[in-house]
Amino acid sequence: MGMNIVISNQSGVPIYEQIKEQIKMAILSGDLTENAPLPSLRRLARDLQVSLVTTTRAYSELELEGFVQTMPGKGVYVKKINDVFIRDKYLKETEKALSAAVWCGKLAGLSVNDLHKILDAIERTSE
Repeated sequence: MGMNIVISNQSGVPIYEQIKEQIKMAILSGDLTENAPLPSLRRLARDLQVSLVTTTRAYSELELEGFVQTMPGKGVYVKKINDVFIRDKYLKETEKALSAAVWCGKLAGLSVNDLHKILDAIERTSE
């Protein structure tokens, strides 16, 4: 299965959120494809040594955001992703984050060129 979830208790990010984001990334990157089954809530909770409440919250948020669907009696499956909707959502989030970065950069006295160098450095380290 194309899903390897690593949770950190030190990150300050709630565990359900870590699970949700990692499953989302696996779906968006194509590691988890349309109609792929996800582990049951109980199995995931057991494998990650977290509570059932935690895995349930992660899955229900993924369902609300349109990434998975629950088939009663069968389990949870990856939905067909509406690429346009997803891309638009992330484009808006990217623009918001970059606007905040530009504003902070101006306060720090950075030029647009400095910001480009920082962005290039971040891009290199995230590959």
